[in-house]
Amino acid sequence: MSQIDEYYEEHESPEFADDENVENELYEHHRVVADRGQSLLRIDKFLMSRIENASRNKIQQAAKAGNILVNGNPVKQNYRVKPLDVISVVMAHPPRETEVIPQHIPLTIVYEDEHILLINKEAGMVVHPGYNNFEGTMLNALVWYLQQKPGAKPGTMPLLVHRIDKDTSGIILVALTEEAQTRLAREFFNHTIQRTYQAIVWGTPKEDEGTITGHVGRNLSNRLIMDVFPDGSHGKHAVTHYRVLKSFGYVSLIECRLETGRTHQIRAHMKYLGHPLFNDERYGGNKILRGNTSGSYKHFVENCFSILPRQALHAKSLGFIHPDTGKEMFFDSELPADMQQALVKWDKLISARG
Repeated sequence: MSQIDEYYEEHESPEFADDENVENELYEHHRVVADRGQSLLRIDKFLMSRIENASRNKIQQAAKAGNILVNGNPVKQNYRVKPLDVISVVMAHPPRETEVIPQHIPLTIVYEDEHILLINKEAGMVVHPGYNNFEGTMLNALVWYLQQKPGAKPGTMPLLVHRIDKDTSGIILVALTEEAQTRLAREFFNHTIQRTYQAIVWGTPKEDEGTITGHVGRNLSNRLIMDVFPDGSHGKHAVTHYRVLKSFGYVSLIECRLETGRTHQIRAHMKYLGHPLFNDERYGGNKILRGNTSGSYKHFVENCFSILPRQALHAKSLGFIHPDTGKEMFFDSELPADMQQALVKWDKLISARG
């Protein structure tokens, strides 16, 4: 089974159907060292012989986007490989061959041009079709939307460059051309994308600002959740910077800035810090973790859970370099109504208690 086949098989299983922040798994990273006796050969031909299923067009796109480095420097497709050259390549995975059914589902589109499109996704919407989720996803809605546009080409397919979890709301960026996807792939792979999230967590971290560093990987006994492995024995390197925006004693509103994009990174890191996300069932935040567990307070928390029936996480902002114009782009979004309503209730509770 090829690396790409393994990727799709894994991500179409139930436990991977709604993964959050898995952009590194959306890209292929190859590192090749030329042999000592390597004859001069165009790099596109060289890589086609070294990378399984790599088309010449895909390699040429990677070169055009600056995604092929030789000894640390970007090269064009006509570069001739020399002995002992160290070659690094970042390419986006090819689109799925599975047909995506167009469906008329409302989307909040915050920006669109011929190269990219940004959506403010509502909580509860799966990003892409997968196991038991072949309809009702963001991609189903996007395919319908794009096919309705004047002059739309048959088979138009939006291309993912990152994802957010089903029950996480917020901004998500989609490429509309393979060239845009390839250029954005380098930004996400190199962690130069600026991303901030806001979350409601149980309790208040000891420090108003801090950095959580620890490998994130599948729990060794339960693949439905991620664990933090600070010794690096499992998982992948992950870094989350956080700061407390407002403390309500029992819960806090925090901002998280990601350096890396691991599956469930914020959720796993905040649990590791001792402050799980509010109402995050998978990571234990759907129980009362601060305050007493009876009486009016219990009723209050349960009411908050009903207002905010998901993990309290929102992808608030996204900054990147436009793949065609090279201009800096930045998009911000308001907290969704469910998180705002929950925060208002906590604010009133603290104010009433003096």
